[in-house]
Amino acid sequence: MSKTILFISSVQKELAAERLAVRDFVRGDPLLRRFFDVFLFEDLPASDRRADEVYLHEVDRCGLYVGLYGLEYGAADRQGLSPTEREFNRATAKAKARLIFVKGVDDKGRHPKMAKLIREAGQQLIRRRFDSIPELTALVYASLVNFLERRGIIQDRPFDERLCLDASLGDLDTSAVGEFVRQARHERQFPLQARTPIAEVLTHLGLFRENRLTNAAILLFGRDPQRFLPCAEVRCMHFHGTEIQRPAPFYKIFKGALFAQVDQAANFVLSVTNLSVGTRALGPQAPVAPEVPPDVIREAIVNAVAHRDYTSGAAVQVGVFADRIEVWNPGELPPPLTLDSLREPHRSIARNQRICEPLFLAGYIEKYGTGTLMMIRESLAHALPEPAFQQRGGEFAAVIWRDWLTEQALAGFDLNERQRNAIVYLKIHRRITNAEYQALVGGARRTALRELASLVQYGLIFLTGGGRGAHYVLVGKRAINAPNAPSAHGGAIPEKRAINAPNKPAPVVENKHGKRDIKKLLILLQKGERSSGDLRRAMGIRHRPIFHENYLHPALNKGLIERTIPDKPNSRLQKYRLTDAGRAWLARKNL
Repeated sequence: MSKTILFISSVQKELAAERLAVRDFVRGDPLLRRFFDVFLFEDLPASDRRADEVYLHEVDRCGLYVGLYGLEYGAADRQGLSPTEREFNRATAKAKARLIFVKGVDDKGRHPKMAKLIREAGQQLIRRRFDSIPELTALVYASLVNFLERRGIIQDRPFDERLCLDASLGDLDTSAVGEFVRQARHERQFPLQARTPIAEVLTHLGLFRENRLTNAAILLFGRDPQRFLPCAEVRCMHFHGTEIQRPAPFYKIFKGALFAQVDQAANFVLSVTNLSVGTRALGPQAPVAPEVPPDVIREAIVNAVAHRDYTSGAAVQVGVFADRIEVWNPGELPPPLTLDSLREPHRSIARNQRICEPLFLAGYIEKYGTGTLMMIRESLAHALPEPAFQQRGGEFAAVIWRDWLTEQALAGFDLNERQRNAIVYLKIHRRITNAEYQALVGGARRTALRELASLVQYGLIFLTGGGRGAHYVLVGKRAINAPNAPSAHGGAIPEKRAINAPNKPAPVVENKHGKRDIKKLLILLQKGERSSGDLRRAMGIRHRPIFHENYLHPALNKGLIERTIPDKPNSRLQKYRLTDAGRAWLARKNL
């Protein structure tokens, strides 16, 4: 936004100190210098132009006239007018905003023409009197701040309630307002009729004040909101892998009103994620279901649009990866909300009340703090991990998982880097053969067979097809912490399961005592840190997956032991040690 030129008018010699003081004060104030440039005639370089031409041109160019009137009137021209009066008359004729400051508490000793000019000015606007320079600068500051507030340039209201400068009713989509009223009447029994004048609808919603539109009005119903608020958009990207790629293979930006942004962004995500097709067992048409519940996707996007910080220059971003969907918006959670409180019943605290109310009336959101709980509930019902909520660098993110193999889930398995790369490959390509595994990781055929068999044993992949068509695919959606072994029959994807559901636990390999016993593991760790291989050999267990599933992972899950390098669970230097809980467990057993 360009600065407003402030033209200072006075008798130069009499009020030279006051003129310079006002100029220096405005230029030195952190707030005022953002919005004003000061013009003083004495700051101009020498020129062959007539002085009256220059100062009247500058009055025409200015956005605010500031008159400093003292005792003297100044030199009069042939028409009997001084430069100060000519400047005031020109500002009046050009409908410039004017501020008048009069030196002295009365008109004693004042030139009659100056006294007359002060009286005429007083009939048109409010004058302020001052006796000293500090008093003058204080009055100028208060008047300039009031000037900025009256024009909506600075405001103490929330962003969505602020007036949108230069916007008018003509910038609104009248059909969109009518459609909103019809939808709000259907969804929430909105009291106004579809034929209600737009100004009345907007006033009812708190979007029209002082005969001017608010930012929320433009965002919700504008024909082109980005003309006024360029960053109010949703940027959607589709990446084929699990990491950000530049340039994004598929990138779309959705502009327009907020209702359309939400609809278009949600449709984008659904268009690039997978559908599962069922059987015709229950009817003539096979059912089709998205891999991620549409309500969860829509809730994440509408929350980002509704609760984002619109004073930020950033936009809402939606990234679709092979294993997840990320929705980022500028602005962190408003206090007292925390990331943990989103996972339990909580109050609804809106950053943008005037935006949220129409979204609620149109059925896009609820106002009870139930949105994140619905996202968690629906994800679990579809055998997906709970969404993750994050805050970083002044932004908030919701992460929706497309499958159960999250980083957290994979950390529970003792996978090497080659196996982890194979999981990423499978998320992208959906299948892998032994030959493709060898080419991917650069290993021998026997190594590939052994490592693929280990992934099968963990219940992460299964072998399907035969002969030349044999290949491995990821096990379908499963619960986090669910038993890891796949069906012994193979060839069919296990049914979707709820997180921690007790459905068909994997067969447990028993030890000689007929039960899984981690006591020996803990006793071995009493002597100090040891690697997984050391522990397995000391316990006389040859098969690594059995050792991990029946001993190591149960001890980790119960908090009896811990990794020495927790941030790198698959490090070749990884070792394990007892925790305080593990030592206490041994003490209770008198071991």
